[in-house]
Amino acid sequence: MSPRTRGILGKFVAGFQSVIGGEVTAFTTELEKARLEAIERVKEKAVSIGANAVIGLDLETSDIGLQAGITVISATGTAVVVEPET
Repeated sequence: MSPRTRGILGKFVAGFQSVIGGEVTAFTTELEKARLEAIERVKEKAVSIGANAVIGLDLETSDIGLQAGITVISATGTAVVVEPET
């Protein structure tokens, strides 16, 4: 999992962008960082248990609630050992 939040300035910019409409770039960057971190953690865990690949990667996004503006990205998959065909 990779929980992320924006600071007060980022929340202000996001609020302003949401009034105007269109993409809220203040959050797009943080969500992309969180996605990459979650995937990297899955890869690191797979390697740590002797795997060399992850199949069935699933990414889920949720809001932690509490009006805190925290979004959680979780990545799960199955760690496997892939061997070349002989």
